[in-house]
Amino acid sequence: MIPRIGITVPTPGQAMELEALLDTFERAEALGLQSAWVPNITSFDALTVLALAGRRTRRITLGSFVVPTYPRHPAAMAQQALTVQAACGGRLVLGIGLSHRVTIEERLGLDYTHPLRHMREYLLCLTALLSGQEVSFQGQEFRLNGYRLTVPGAAPPPILVAALGPRMLQLAGRLTAGTAIWLGGPRYLAEHVIPTIGQAAQAAGRPAPRVLVSVPVCVTERVDAVRQAAAVAFARYGQLPSYRAILDKEGAAGPADVALIGPEPEVQRRLEKLAEAGATDFAAAIFTPPGEDAERTWRFLQTSASGT
Repeated sequence: MIPRIGITVPTPGQAMELEALLDTFERAEALGLQSAWVPNITSFDALTVLALAGRRTRRITLGSFVVPTYPRHPAAMAQQALTVQAACGGRLVLGIGLSHRVTIEERLGLDYTHPLRHMREYLLCLTALLSGQEVSFQGQEFRLNGYRLTVPGAAPPPILVAALGPRMLQLAGRLTAGTAIWLGGPRYLAEHVIPTIGQAAQAAGRPAPRVLVSVPVCVTERVDAVRQAAAVAFARYGQLPSYRAILDKEGAAGPADVALIGPEPEVQRRLEKLAEAGATDFAAAIFTPPGEDAERTWRFLQTSASGT
């Protein structure tokens, strides 16, 4: 058993020109991968990229992983998401998240005092706007007065929330289609994510949640060397409090310990472990340090996707 196979492009920390990025979407679709996901950090705007990718592809699911909510009013997020839906023929999965206190408060100068309240109100406004309702909402974080969006040819996209802690997972289970998790391992999924989000979704009468997991992947024989390279390349994620917490719950010293690194049988075994733990979707962040051949990892993903 393996989850639906996709890619995260570009891999976090990797720079790509826009044309190369769009070419990668086309390649992923041609190889039979089920999805492609775009981070929204400090390079291209993910939703704009997905609108462009929607015109270059026909089948593959297109997702954001993830768009930070604080800098973008829910009305703006909904309008842009519906525009992407129209551009890609209804293939968008809208991944959103809080980002991190260091980014929102220290770098952007926004108030990060009540992240759970912020996300709850954000989702109430966003889901109503995506469905075409006229929204009047008076909350502590957001206020709308008779606002409605009309985007022809755009159905509401499913929403995934980057939910790591229990309260955010409960919120995601109650109000959205599921969650998107960067650097989540099988122990963390099985013991923390799946029970929490699953019970919340069931109590709310919602379908079983979609659980998207992304970690670095490199199919290689040089396991120790690549693991050391991954430890350096992704070290900053292990220093952010939210990711540090999930790595601790996994029993992992750092991001390299949850990366899928090794020859094909080992990577396949660990991918199956993620599925057994409850991952429904997997997005490979292809990691290719010097001396490695990305084509081997691409071939592995193609083979895995053909078996789902």
